[in-house]
Amino acid sequence: MAKAAAFVALGFGSVAHAAGIRLEDDRGTTLELQAPARRIVSLMPSLTETVCALDACDRLVGIDRHANWPVSVKGLPQVGGVDDANIERIVALKPDLVLLRPRSRAAEPLERLGIKVLALDAKTHADMRRVMETVARATGRPGAGEAFWRRLDAGLDAAKARVPAGWQGRRVYFEVHGGMAAASESSFIGETLARLGLGNAVPGTLGPFPKMSPEFVVRANPDVLMVSALGEISAMASRPGWSAMSAIQRGRVCSFASARFDLMMRPGPRLDEAADAIVGCLASLGAPKP
Repeated sequence: MAKAAAFVALGFGSVAHAAGIRLEDDRGTTLELQAPARRIVSLMPSLTETVCALDACDRLVGIDRHANWPVSVKGLPQVGGVDDANIERIVALKPDLVLLRPRSRAAEPLERLGIKVLALDAKTHADMRRVMETVARATGRPGAGEAFWRRLDAGLDAAKARVPAGWQGRRVYFEVHGGMAAASESSFIGETLARLGLGNAVPGTLGPFPKMSPEFVVRANPDVLMVSALGEISAMASRPGWSAMSAIQRGRVCSFASARFDLMMRPGPRLDEAADAIVGCLASLGAPKP
């Protein structure tokens, strides 16, 4: 930290006196940039993907350890994660903007060093739309985020049109966090399912990603289970009461490979790909029987 402070003392990260671009982040903090951000460090994979989707990938100079798309970002310096970002390493990259989530521990020390921080979080589709346009404005391309969202929105409509008729209205149980929780109606994943005309076995009143008991799922008796490929169907069947569920007995399980599951868990610019993955799996299961 001493080295970082010394670096800032030499003039890096000084507060802008001219308001070129004025933004408000998800902490309610107003940020002013003298010019579009040219050297960006991103501490969230979804924000990294958003920067690249807006044709500003070449402005990234550092990423968190989990960012892996597009492939080109893998060659960038890694600066830790949400809770253990390496402040000195970030400062050494000379960013004019750091993107992170509102609860990141890195925000306060970076701001004390005079580094511009933009805290953004997307929990819903509306949030994603807003975040895309905010990042677009930060990079000097106002309107690009809105344009990208319109393409995503059209992609969701196209995916809905491909959902097999027999699956419309059927109830999904989308498992996350290694089986400890699920995506409810109020999560961005739940919103995607709803856009596709699918039901959700987990009500939104429980919160976006509530912890679930095996007994709740048995009572809900969803028509299809959607899980990470890291979980085995045989192991799921060994959970209390699960072997009696029709989804297990009939093999109505959508199991997504790790990379595909990652993109489905990220509230970012590949939302249409996530929808395509859901539709593709339902199609592969064939028409559901009553």
